[in-house]
Amino acid sequence: MGRRGKSLKLVAGFLSALAVTQFFGVNTSAKAADTVVVRYGLFAESIPLADLQTAARTGEFPSSLNTITKRLSEEQRRSLLGMLRMRIPLNVVTLSRLLNTQIGTTILNDLSTAVVRKDKAGAEALRAALVLGSTSSQGLSMLSFIAAYPSQRLEINVPQAFAVMGSFNNAFWRTQQFMLSLSPQLAPKSSQINLPFDPSQPGSASVQVLNLNFNDQTRTRNIPVDVYWSTAANANKPLIVFSHGLGSIRTDLRYLAEHLASHGYIVAALEHPGSNQTNTNLAIQGKTRIVKPQEFLERPKDISFVLDELAKVNQTAGNSLEGKLATNNAMVVGYSFGGGTALALAGGELQLAGLKQRCQKKLATFSIGETIQCIAQELPENTYQLRDNRIKQAIALSPTTSLMFGDTGLAKVEVPTLILASSADKTTPALTEQIMGFSKITSPKWLAGVIGGTHLSVKDPSTTLDQADQPNTPLSGGEIVGEQAADVRKFVQAIALAMAAQLTPEAEKYAIFLTPDYAQAASTKVFPFRIVRDIPTPVFK
Repeated sequence: MGRRGKSLKLVAGFLSALAVTQFFGVNTSAKAADTVVVRYGLFAESIPLADLQTAARTGEFPSSLNTITKRLSEEQRRSLLGMLRMRIPLNVVTLSRLLNTQIGTTILNDLSTAVVRKDKAGAEALRAALVLGSTSSQGLSMLSFIAAYPSQRLEINVPQAFAVMGSFNNAFWRTQQFMLSLSPQLAPKSSQINLPFDPSQPGSASVQVLNLNFNDQTRTRNIPVDVYWSTAANANKPLIVFSHGLGSIRTDLRYLAEHLASHGYIVAALEHPGSNQTNTNLAIQGKTRIVKPQEFLERPKDISFVLDELAKVNQTAGNSLEGKLATNNAMVVGYSFGGGTALALAGGELQLAGLKQRCQKKLATFSIGETIQCIAQELPENTYQLRDNRIKQAIALSPTTSLMFGDTGLAKVEVPTLILASSADKTTPALTEQIMGFSKITSPKWLAGVIGGTHLSVKDPSTTLDQADQPNTPLSGGEIVGEQAADVRKFVQAIALAMAAQLTPEAEKYAIFLTPDYAQAASTKVFPFRIVRDIPTPVFK
């Protein structure tokens, strides 16, 4: 539609937001917040918006804010400045769509309890301020939100605000408490083991990448696939399929694909068109949703379809991969949202009845991973079984599991499965998303823990370059990536190779790398690693 079409959407979004505010009796053109009032019981402190704008522009807090800022540490001051300067890359159309979903409305209702108003329009006032704030020439920010708030002042109930903020990402804080009790019980005793070799080191084979493109006409999905392989590859080793995270790309785990391929495995890293980076960019432009509920079903089908297509490639005479692709003996590796995809392919049943009830309230306490799972409440059925019998093993790196698989869905996983959890993961907190889910799996299983790791620590460094300037909040940021997470990626390389080898005659040779002793040997001062086969029952009590 070009620039004109984008402008029309912007105007339409603005008018719809204006209509909402007028419906609730607030005229945003006449009343816009120029003051923030921080209220604590009988005491209140007024902060002019102009002073906050000055602080954001100069990096220095005006003397008028001394009453507030003198109570903050230097780190808190920097954090506040970062929040004042932060821009949220969502246009008015996208934001309006998000806030008008069932999930958006529930979160607004939760947040509105911290805003003091005489009427009952707290949630709608927040909605209007967010949408109108996003039309600012500078984009949506804390300052444009305050300036657009439909009242002459934004009044905040501090005790309630702390209560709401304290419950943000409740699962993350519960994970930290859990880790305190978990570590002493699961920390391995000091031991010395003789390792036959280092599985984190690359193999001797030279890696090649074949770029393929498969078109599933029945589902109107075009699926790009990067196939990592070497001349050492053969059908005696399992085919390994990678599923990336939400809003990401098929190179999420490129370092791991190259590592496995150097040891003679063939890795097919595909891209899910309904939940990749391209789709997210379109969503930011207001052209689609961040993720549609059907994507929970389409992702596993993408992998099944790719296995079908690779089976044809395997039988194509003269093809470089002819006779090398073990499509009936495959291992799936999924990261984050892709971890949930991997578990579904392994037999995990989507059980949505409980999710549909849980996602009706208090979403402000949810992690990002939990909120994303709530999108599945729009699916018509309560159960879905997406098992692919060609998948003989699964690795789920920081997967989403807490809501989508219900109480017993993961008990239906039928193949040996390894789940990796990182203790400082805010996006998919370890306790609720991995550890509790792991305890429900009855097939052979391993839980690999990275103490101190974050959600993005396992990703290829090329995909985490944007993290340098991200603010550290209760929901995101503070990621340990790149060179800082090199030891984490080495650990992932080792255990992934050992898992793949369990589907080969070399299984026993690699079994030692799936033990608590190996995890201890691989641990570093920064990252203690753990591998367990079961979680002690008392830890959950």
